[in-house]
Amino acid sequence: MIDSAPDLLAHTGHIAQVQGISIGHFTDSRRPTGCTAVLCPEGAVAGVDVRGAAPGTRETDLLHPSNLVQQVHGIMLAGGSAWGLDSATGAVRWLEEQGAGLDIGVGRIPLVPAAVLFDVMMGDMRIRPDAAAGYAACQTAGMQRPAEGSVGAGRGAVIGKVFGHDRAMKGGIGTASFTVDGVTVGAIVACNALGDVYHPYTGQLLAGARTEDGAALLNTRDAVLAGAEPRPVLAGSNTTIGVVATDAQITKAQAHRLAVVAHDGLARAINPVHTMSDGDSLFALGTAQAGKSLGMMTLCTLAAEAVAVATARAILLACAVEIADQPTLPAARDLHS
Repeated sequence: MIDSAPDLLAHTGHIAQVQGISIGHFTDSRRPTGCTAVLCPEGAVAGVDVRGAAPGTRETDLLHPSNLVQQVHGIMLAGGSAWGLDSATGAVRWLEEQGAGLDIGVGRIPLVPAAVLFDVMMGDMRIRPDAAAGYAACQTAGMQRPAEGSVGAGRGAVIGKVFGHDRAMKGGIGTASFTVDGVTVGAIVACNALGDVYHPYTGQLLAGARTEDGAALLNTRDAVLAGAEPRPVLAGSNTTIGVVATDAQITKAQAHRLAVVAHDGLARAINPVHTMSDGDSLFALGTAQAGKSLGMMTLCTLAAEAVAVATARAILLACAVEIADQPTLPAARDLHS
């Protein structure tokens, strides 16, 4: 029943409740863009699953279960499209200064895979996250609840672009976590989806493509099923990226499976999802600091749940953005108020 559905804004869990994980944002004040550092300086086994057809990523090959490296030391999520991948270099430098990284005898090499989303239509595209931005995000990292909405990697995120950017709405970044028997699984998701975003429990349309007058939600799924023709979309101009983390003891192969199943959370919250114009990518981290595991059935259930809630929170907590010479993009709170 809808009346018994959880209040997503009242959800108190967040990814930094996972032991061994800290989160930091850098939000650029010059235009809507930024980056988000998910740090695990003591190391974590990691996996990744890329479902979108237009991804922008760094060092994902080393996460394959058959490859040598067993642990990473952080994940960088960033705006700025391909240029934003440079923000991971700043995280590598910061982590090296903290003494974190793969011991190679003569020093340490921090391993920081990354994924980016396309936000370069929002203002001056020459302003994008770089190594200095990534370093700054790490400097703010902590284990308190990270800011959500229009911050960090979600600052320039936009959703619901199937019928054009001018009828879209503001995206953002959100987090959630669940704990069972002393083991926590959390997620942080930057939602810049081509599709609409729904309440994962009730199916209520929260935000997305708007009607031609911009005053109400259109419902992309129903419009397409009724024969409405989508506007041409630039490949790679959308993407939902995120990290699922747990303090359970898991193997590298299990981390990969956790990333795979976590995409079920995206499918519960976004429609359409994993399109040819999205670069949807989710990483998974396992810090082992809880000292035990719950079994993969439970971990995967929690992962998908955390991703679904984090995605919806990213939209519910976003704020409208105004840019000179561009249409104002409202947020979910503006249409539901």
